[in-house]
Parts: sequence; C-alpha cells; structure tokens
Amino acid sequence: MKQNEIQTKWDDSLRKILLVDDEESIRKVLSISLRDSGYEVLTAGSGPAALQIFRDSKPPIVLTDIKMPGVTGVELLKIIKHENPDTEVIMISGHGDMDLAIECLKNDATDFITKPIHDSALEIALKRASERIRMRMQLKEYTDNLEALVKEKSEKLLEAERAMAVTRVVEGLSSAIWAPAGDRESGIRYFNEMPCHVSLHNREMKIVSANKLFQERFGNRIGKGSGEIYRRKDEHQDECPVGRTLRTQKGQRSREVVKGVDGIEIPVIVYTTPIRNREEDIELVLELSADIMEVRQLQEKLRQTEQNYRQLFDEVPCYITVQDRNLTIIAANKRFKEHFDDKEKPHCYHAYKKQAEPCHNCPVTATFRDGKPHHSEMVVTAGNGEQYNLLVSTAPISDSFGNVTQVMEMATDITEIRRLQDQLSSLGLKIGTISHGIKGLLTGLDGGMYTLDLGFSKENQEKIQEGWEIVKLMVQRIRSMILDILYYAKERDLQWEYIDALSFAGDVAFTMEPMMAKHDIDFHCDFHPDACSFEIDAGVVRSALINLLENAVDACVANKPEKEKKISFRLMPESDRIVFIISDNGIGMDEETKKNLFTLFFSSKENQGTGLGLFIADKIIQQHGGTISVESTPDQGSTFTITLPRKIPEHLKKQDGRKQD
Repeated sequence: MKQNEIQTKWDDSLRKILLVDDEESIRKVLSISLRDSGYEVLTAGSGPAALQIFRDSKPPIVLTDIKMPGVTGVELLKIIKHENPDTEVIMISGHGDMDLAIECLKNDATDFITKPIHDSALEIALKRASERIRMRMQLKEYTDNLEALVKEKSEKLLEAERAMAVTRVVEGLSSAIWAPAGDRESGIRYFNEMPCHVSLHNREMKIVSANKLFQERFGNRIGKGSGEIYRRKDEHQDECPVGRTLRTQKGQRSREVVKGVDGIEIPVIVYTTPIRNREEDIELVLELSADIMEVRQLQEKLRQTEQNYRQLFDEVPCYITVQDRNLTIIAANKRFKEHFDDKEKPHCYHAYKKQAEPCHNCPVTATFRDGKPHHSEMVVTAGNGEQYNLLVSTAPISDSFGNVTQVMEMATDITEIRRLQDQLSSLGLKIGTISHGIKGLLTGLDGGMYTLDLGFSKENQEKIQEGWEIVKLMVQRIRSMILDILYYAKERDLQWEYIDALSFAGDVAFTMEPMMAKHDIDFHCDFHPDACSFEIDAGVVRSALINLLENAVDACVANKPEKEKKISFRLMPESDRIVFIISDNGIGMDEETKKNLFTLFFSSKENQGTGLGLFIADKIIQQHGGTISVESTPDQGSTFTITLPRKIPEHLKKQDGRKQD
C-alpha cells in the first residue's frame, strides 16, 4: 500500500467521534462545531446509551461529560478502557471538578477540558488524541511490513539455496540412491521436485532414468547416449561428464553447454557421482546439472531483495536489531548504529543499558523461549549519554523447520510522549499544591467561623473578637494565595527566608485549634523555647504541616467514637536541624499503607481522598532538604517526624534555578 493511501486510510478512521452529555443544548452546539471541522458525530444523552453506540460503531474518540446521572463519565471511561484500551477518551469537566479530573487521568483519560468549552481547547485535545491513535497505527503498519519482508526474504533465500546446494548434497545422496540399481524409477522420484536436471546412466553410457525437469527440457531420452544432449556430442562419448566419471572412477564437476528440445543452447554446471554396487564396482552414474542463467537470475533477485530489505531496514523511523540466542547483535539498522552501536561489546543489554548482564524480563529472550512476539517499555542510554523511552516489540525469525534461530527487535522512541505525560502530571501536581494550600486556609477560615458562631451563641464578646481575628487573618492569606496562583502556574521559585520557629509553630497550631475543638480532640502543643530560627518558604511548609495535622484529625475521627481523641504537636531543636513531631491515637496504619503513604495518587480514604496531599507534603519537605518518617500501629495511632535543616543547602537552591530572597 502506498504511503498516501495509508495516510488517507488513517485520516478517515479518525473522523468518527462519540459525544456524550446529558445536556441537549451542549450536544447540539458541540455537534455543529465538530461537524464543521469534518468529523462524523455520534451523540448520546446518557452512559447506557453511549455504551450501546460505542459497542455498535466503535468510534476511535469519545468526548464525554464527567458528571451525568446514572452512569457517570468516570464509570463510562473505565468501561470503555476495559473493552478497548486503544480508544481515546476526552473528559469534559465543570468548575470544581478537579478531583474528578485527576481520577480520570489515573484511569488513562487522554485529556480533559473545562466548561465553557473553547474551540481552541477542544481542537488541541482532539489533535492530541488523533496523534496518539495515528502513532499506534503507524507502528503497527511498520511492524506488519517488516514481518512480511522477513518472510519474503526467507522464502527467496531458501529458493536460491536450493539451486546452489547441489555440490553439497550430491555426495550424501549417492549412498541413498543405491536402491535405484534395482528400482531406478522409484529412486528417481526423489528428484522430481529439485530445480535441476537429474539423470541416471549405466556403464554402457545410456540414460536409464531422468526426473521431470530433465524430460521437459530434453525430451524422452531413456536408452539414448549420455553425451547426446551436449553441444560437443560429435566428439568421443567418453569425453562427456558421465564418460569421464567411468574412466576416472571419480565424480566430476564442469561447465558445459546443453541443447534442449527447442534447439536453444543452455549453459549449465554439471555434477556427477558414481553409484557402486556391493563389490565396489560402478553400477550407475548420477548426473545433476543446474541452469547457470537461472542461478544468476535467482542470485540477482536475492540481491535486489536484500537491497530493498536493507533500505527499509535503514529508513524505518525506529531502532531495529537482529539478535541470536546469546543476545549478540548480528545486524542493526542505520538509526540504531548512529545512537547505540557498540562494536566492542555487541550485546543489546550493553548497547542499550551499559550493563554486563541481560535485562530482567528481556522480550528477545521471551521470544526465543515461546516463539511469539513480545512487547515492553524501557529507558535506555545512548552513546552520548542521553536517555530515551523506547516501546519495544519483537518478532521471531525461523528456519525452514520452524525453529526460531534469530529475533528481530524493533524499538520506537516515545520520549516526547512521556515528556508530555510528565508535563501533564506536573500541571496536576501544581494544581494539587494550590488546592491543598487553599484547603489549609479554608480550614483556618472554618475554625474562625466556628469560633464566631460559638461567641454569638453564648454572647461572648471575647470569643466573637477571637473568631473575627481568625477570619480576617485567613481572608488575608487567601488573598495572598490567589495572587500567587500565577506563580504556581509557572515554575515558581520557593521564597526562602529565616523564620522564628516558635512563632511559626504557634501560627500553625492557632490555625488548627478551631478544627480540633470542633471534633472534641485534645490538642496538646509542646514547643521548646530554644528553637530559634530556620530557613524555609513559610507558606508551603505551613501547608505541609497543616496537611499532616488534618490527616491526624481524620485518623482520630475515623477511630472508635467512644475513644478519647488526642493529638500532640511538638517542636524540638537540634544542633543543625528543627524537628516537628505530630502524634495521634487514631486508627493507625498497616505495613502496606505505610509503604505507599507518600506515593502519588495513593489514598487510604477511598473516595474521600485524592492521593495528592501527603505526596505533596513529602515533596515540599524534600525540597527543603528535609525528611518525613512514620511510625504507626493499627488501632494505636501514628507519629510523623518532620526534620528540616536550619539552613537550606546551597545545591538545593541552585538545583532548579532558585534564588535566595
């Protein structure tokens, strides 16, 4: 198939979109916009209707709202990805749906766009989905073409080898053809499929049997003289190849010219071998001749095939190697040689990973083991030290008996795709950081309102004033946070400054006290008076500590209602460090939960958590050169120890281009 035909086929297959939204007005507006852009649009107003259309029409792209009655967009995404993982699903989210959007990304959604939907955002999302589909189709096309070419080359090679192998098989056949001395016609049948002229001659130099090709070229010559088909037949009979064999008692090899029934002269290579009886006397002579022109034509076809194969092998936009069972690279295309070729140690694991041993779960080894294609993804290092993400596929190369003798490995560079995914994850992380920062401020605002309500209900002016001060403080911080959002949207520098540790810890405790009172938690603070000052970005560290304290509150609330709830918040100075200790007597954690506690998107709160909070808190502490350690026992509570250096190490400030205030 020509390239433009392939491209047209790909473009046509990407024109169908399933649009799912429970609001009819949105479906109408988006349908018009998509049809104007050349798409075939299928619409559904609910999850069940969308699933029926999806199963009947199999559209490559689905555009669905997240919040719908009945089957939600998230549930629809999970079902579609389960039934057809290659379908690209773009989610539509409303304001305040960020947690749901993050859940969609975890379930392999292609992208999400927010309402109101702008044409530019929709166009970018559709383009990204189409590119992902097109890349998969292109990779499959390359793989299919290479496998077909390997098969074609193998067949041509076998054909040429049959023609050129006469010299090697003649000696071995001579002993096997002793039977023709008694049953000549039965013996010659073994040669009917050979692409050369085969004939048996007796000691009187008469032809006693011949294969089909011999008879087609020279006619029925049974009983005729052995030398009559040769151009020099007028010379002495004993000068023909059979005559020389009988005279010298040895097999012969020579170039001759024979004449067919049509009078055309044919240059041939002739091989003869004597067949002896039990007394070691020559009983018969086996003569085989191969058409030199046919051999040359086969050789030329093989050369052309090899040239075409090499051109495709070199020009295909991926890395290709052919490896033996020792994982030695015996052939590689131009692209591989430019980036990874290692002539001193020609093993794939050294070229790709600079290792001395094969990789674990090597797909080439797996293909040698079961004879099937295998796929994997890995990170490799090129000769210049640059790292690439590769999607690897293997294909077996078998001999004529079906034994896998070599494996072709094809690796496609998907580094840019992974970089885009990392950028998307980074964007989600920034949004999560902002969300959790605002969440901490809203916790303080909620505490202020709680204190105000308590003061009003008891007509306690002191409580009213205290609550109002909290509200004003939190509103001021929220305003500051909103002004900082533009910085969070970019690579925001941390704002390093020296902060009094006692004042900072007291401020965090002051923010949390109303929340503790609301849940009847005994909140105990113990701040060592010699804590002095330390260097931090106060805003982000405050957010991290508040997040840890809020998790302690959640752990206490989730415990048995009759159990007294306790949380302690301590500040301890050390020689060059400041240590915060947060302890609770809540539900605690098992070993598996502790192991994954700071993993992105891991949450022990099921639908109540996003899996970002503790991950972000851990990253914040790491950015300051600190650590978080955890001790916990189920039903007994947990203790988080946060250790921060008094002075930020210089290498951390330089690491991301950050500067001191």
